[in-house]
Amino acid sequence: MAESFPMNGGDGTYSYTNNSQYQKQATDFAKGTIQEAILDKLDTENLLSVSNTFRIVDFGCSVGPNTFNTVQNIIQAVESKCSLQGLDPGTIDFQVFFNDHTANDFNTLFASFPPDRRYYAAAAPGSFHGRLFPWASISLAHSSYALHWLSRVPEGVCDRKSAAWNEGRIHYTGSSGDVVRAYGDQFEKDMGVFMKARAEEIVEGGLMVLIMPGIPDGVCHSQLLFGVLFNFLGSSLLDLASGGIIDKAEIDEFNLPIYAPSVGEMTELIEKKGCFSIERIELTNPRSKIDEAIDVHRLIMHLRAGMESVFTKHFGDGVVEKMFDKTLAKSGEISEFLKSSYPKSTQLFVVLKRK
Repeated sequence: MAESFPMNGGDGTYSYTNNSQYQKQATDFAKGTIQEAILDKLDTENLLSVSNTFRIVDFGCSVGPNTFNTVQNIIQAVESKCSLQGLDPGTIDFQVFFNDHTANDFNTLFASFPPDRRYYAAAAPGSFHGRLFPWASISLAHSSYALHWLSRVPEGVCDRKSAAWNEGRIHYTGSSGDVVRAYGDQFEKDMGVFMKARAEEIVEGGLMVLIMPGIPDGVCHSQLLFGVLFNFLGSSLLDLASGGIIDKAEIDEFNLPIYAPSVGEMTELIEKKGCFSIERIELTNPRSKIDEAIDVHRLIMHLRAGMESVFTKHFGDGVVEKMFDKTLAKSGEISEFLKSSYPKSTQLFVVLKRK
């Protein structure tokens, strides 16, 4: 069974609702590309020939508001494509499923629904590492910044007897090849399950759009923005261990279940399953259209909103509070490291079509 680490719910200081602007930048950047993919690759005339219901699912929707913006963008693009194909968009019933783990704060999500939405909405709780919908029932699937979460911590990385034991680290960033391979193997397993389930759920000719962190060929994980941040979170935990607040063994027994693949890895995994054709796959750079420097304090707040639950489950509330406080105190040092991090394309954008 896949582990569940939901984003912080509610609308408090550390909530995902109030700390997801960077994710919004990513989805805003992809808006035009998603519209282009729908206009070029989606045959609405064929998909709507049997039923006038067009079903959309957002895998890993969290608590909003980004999921609503994405859904609205998709619907507008589908309506435009219908008009181009001589269909009346007003005759289409849009049904949208918002998927996330059962522990997700769906109450906050539903309470913030756009009042003028033009679709029927439903929650679809459960792990996307498995089937969630009936056979050939989904017209278009979308997932943004969710697939990099693994279903579990890779086997061996917390085992002292394993070659992949990741001693003193909380992620594969800067670790041995055995550790990196363990993470890659787990990602391959998870993607295999994900692709199989989606192949059964998406109609022939339907589209799937995936957005997630990626890594360029030849670039070290420690050069990526999140790699830098994970290393600093790990160093803050080691500081707490040195101060006797936690035992170092607790750190050795913990690893973040997060992985960023390369274009080559993702291409190989998709082609191996053979159920989808790759219509587009590339690394993009959302920050290329943003002039302002990265705000480290804001970045750490975003990280906390997205990852606090996974740390809390292992270390407890008190330790996690101290860890983030120590990391914030290193903002100046983090800022210097980020200046030398890889500045280009690290967002993987994928458009697939069901064969």
